[in-house]
Amino acid sequence: MTTDDWGRIGKDIEKNYENFDGFVILHGTDTMAYTASALSFMCENLGKPIVLTGSQVPIYELRNDGRDNLLGALLIAGQFVIPEVCLYFYNKLYRGNRVTKVDAGSFNAFTSPNLAPLATAEVDFKINWDTVWRANTTAKFQVRTELNRNVGLLRLFPGITASTVRAFLQPPMQGVVLETYGSGNAPDNRPDLLEELSKATDAGVIIVNCTQCLRGTVSASYATGRVLMDAGLIAGSDMTPEAALSKLSYVLAKKELTLDAQKKLMAQNLRGEMSADLEGAKLCLSDSRFIQVIAKSLSVSCKEELEAIRDALTPSLACAAAKIGDTEALEALKEMQGHVHYLRSDTDNLP
Repeated sequence: MTTDDWGRIGKDIEKNYENFDGFVILHGTDTMAYTASALSFMCENLGKPIVLTGSQVPIYELRNDGRDNLLGALLIAGQFVIPEVCLYFYNKLYRGNRVTKVDAGSFNAFTSPNLAPLATAEVDFKINWDTVWRANTTAKFQVRTELNRNVGLLRLFPGITASTVRAFLQPPMQGVVLETYGSGNAPDNRPDLLEELSKATDAGVIIVNCTQCLRGTVSASYATGRVLMDAGLIAGSDMTPEAALSKLSYVLAKKELTLDAQKKLMAQNLRGEMSADLEGAKLCLSDSRFIQVIAKSLSVSCKEELEAIRDALTPSLACAAAKIGDTEALEALKEMQGHVHYLRSDTDNLP
């Protein structure tokens, strides 16, 4: 598979998008995680299911997994409105940009390390609707086939030399996924390595820090992780290497964007490929949707009950906003006419 192949698949879907309710792509298993990740970014404003599937044993063999995988993919694409690029394998439907192949000799070949399956095929299909990603737009579906091929994966290992890193980061390289140890760590006693990484980021190379671990996320909790942030690397959260590489290729192809804008896109959750970063997260209170969602879950309808919920939640929300220094959220609470003065009695004794 190449980026040209991904482009042909995407264009076929775009050409027939209005004629069908869903699409199934039959694909070899070795590179299917890369294709699923790439298509998830290429397909913008997706409103229909695209399901990739394949088999470990060819479908013409007497004992194979191809028939079940194909039938399951067809049933999901035809019955459920799951507007994502997905991968269906061994009775499970995964988000396409969350999967990786973990077994070369088992029917259970794929896993989604940091996200539960979107659906499971048992007697009936059990859909995890709370997890399904939906684009918050009504814009027309389109496929962006322009992808930047000057990207690569570099895996740290004990004893890696600075000259190896320097050679890898040379032009025309524009984007690199650096696979680091643990929660995004690199040796902080190797100034030669850090210097090469810093030189590359200063020269405009976007480097994304992803963990080598199958599960978990990149964190700056350790000093060895912070040195990479200081060198200009972007935290890759819990993205798989396949998703991070595909995302880099997609973002770097947006030549209309500045380098800073491209870096911001890499840090954003575009298609559900990464979990929200709760550390330092802002409270989204620019409007009243937060309160409305809670009210809906409690089956509240009248104005008086809605106001009661708002008044009950305002002190806690204001405290949370104040703790992380989110002045925008505090202003939003004020605009919602929340009773901020309730906080005074609770905070008089605080230092």
